[in-house]
Amino acid sequence: MTDLVPLRRNTQFQLLWAGSVVSQLGSELTRLALPLLVLALTGSPGWAGIVTGAGVAAAVLVQMPAGVWVDRWDRRRTLITGQAVRTVNSAVLAALILTGQVRVWQVVVLAVVDGLCVAFAEPARTTSIRAVVPVAQLPLAYMQEESRAHAARLVGPPLGGLLYGLGRAVPFVADTVTFLVALLCSIGAKVPRRPAGEERAQAKRSMRRDAGEAIAWLWHQRGLREVCAAVMVLNLLGGAFLIPLIVLVADRGGDAVTTGTVLAGAGIGGLIGALLSHRTGALLPPGKLLITVVTLLGAAFAAMTIPLGPWWPMVPLALFTLSAPALNVVMDVVIARMVPEGMLGRMDAILTIVSRGLAPLGPVLGGGLAALLGGSGALLVIGGLLLLTAAGAAAVGELRRFTGAADDVPAAS
Repeated sequence: MTDLVPLRRNTQFQLLWAGSVVSQLGSELTRLALPLLVLALTGSPGWAGIVTGAGVAAAVLVQMPAGVWVDRWDRRRTLITGQAVRTVNSAVLAALILTGQVRVWQVVVLAVVDGLCVAFAEPARTTSIRAVVPVAQLPLAYMQEESRAHAARLVGPPLGGLLYGLGRAVPFVADTVTFLVALLCSIGAKVPRRPAGEERAQAKRSMRRDAGEAIAWLWHQRGLREVCAAVMVLNLLGGAFLIPLIVLVADRGGDAVTTGTVLAGAGIGGLIGALLSHRTGALLPPGKLLITVVTLLGAAFAAMTIPLGPWWPMVPLALFTLSAPALNVVMDVVIARMVPEGMLGRMDAILTIVSRGLAPLGPVLGGGLAALLGGSGALLVIGGLLLLTAAGAAAVGELRRFTGAADDVPAAS
């Protein structure tokens, strides 16, 4: 048996990972800067929520056809094209801000274009990782992936707030540069192309049949269906906290840098949690781990409202994110091992739709609640709903007992 090459020497994976690190850092810069820009343009938390949700909505709406096409097309070309369009799109937004011509409707349109690119680029990247990383090394690869995400969340928000303070366009120019670096890394990774014969064979199948096959596969997986339903609600409510948090920090006298530093709490806890995810994930099976994470998030949102100053929300945010990476890594490994490689693009699309189907409403919900109840009131409502979700999930036996083991998720009949 040939010895496995250490993951750190897997050039293809490391280039994909490095490009994603830089790209996500840029996205985290604008995660805070974008709602701040919209608030400056309109003065409306509701509009900030709509703009933030527009890109997510676009990605979710085209996710299924995108997943089918990713399974059919050359994954390398799809990944590079998606990154290239995101680079140009970001450059356009930066130019509009620099020239003082930016309008809120333009920001919405560009957010939608970015969401469409994400719908294609992310499944292409998922299949690329599976193609270049041996199954035995997937847990290490996904742990490294999770560390990347939280490191970006640690550095990005405070840096984004700082750059926005230097000038409205600065974080968006930086985001464009990060997309360009990610594009070059994707080109250099040279991930395997799909065999030409396989492309021709899949091209003869209808999109409806390909999508139906993947949906039927998921429907017959005991426990996984229930996990997906719970994650859908988790992402709706979890995505609703950003606008209320911005309002809460501002009400307590904090500025953009303060808000960015508070959001960095997610990066601090998440980075530590990602490094410990292999051990943490072994403590509980996936179903019970999910219930625990939802409970902790609800408690964290409620704790943010304790009146201890603008910096306080950073503490419960950091404590919660110690646990979240373990759930992400565990579920990524379960899916990568369960799903046939020829179905990965479609399954990535379906799981994204299922888990994020309500996510576009999260920023809108958060912005509306913040406008109605203020930051503290909105976070209390969202935290309470999460605790109710955890209680409901714990009452579902299929979810509570879900382990992701072979006998736990039988093949579709």
